[in-house]
Amino acid sequence: MEIKTFADLIDWTRQLHAHLARCLKESAGQHPNERASALLDYISTHESLLERAVAEYEKQADPKAMNTRLYDYGVHKPIERNRTCDIHYKDLDFAGIEKEIFDFHDQVMDLYDSLIGKAEIREAKSLLEDLKALEEHEAMRLASQIGRMDDV
Repeated sequence: MEIKTFADLIDWTRQLHAHLARCLKESAGQHPNERASALLDYISTHESLLERAVAEYEKQADPKAMNTRLYDYGVHKPIERNRTCDIHYKDLDFAGIEKEIFDFHDQVMDLYDSLIGKAEIREAKSLLEDLKALEEHEAMRLASQIGRMDDV
């Protein structure tokens, strides 16, 4: 998907979370380790919730921001979509899964951060800051939950 507008960016982000949720769910059913399988299942559910939260931004965001072109921002394919399934989560241990998931979320937040610094329209900057805050909050919540699972 070529990202031309902020609407495309948000749609792409939503699709990316949905794709990751499906991959994690599939890997959870195939993972030989019960603990890692439970982690994959939990993160899959979390990604599905995040997909729905991002979808709300598509519905509620300022049209001026949504229609802003991103050509000047240098964004076309900021994160490799297929990478999320190429990693074969079913072959990773608990720590490996955790590392990959947080790397994924860090890339999304870095992309938003980069775009925030380039945003010239107040509405676009605000939208990006809100999306980044959502990602940060969810990453912290996920880290807390994974930490609890790791303690068990």
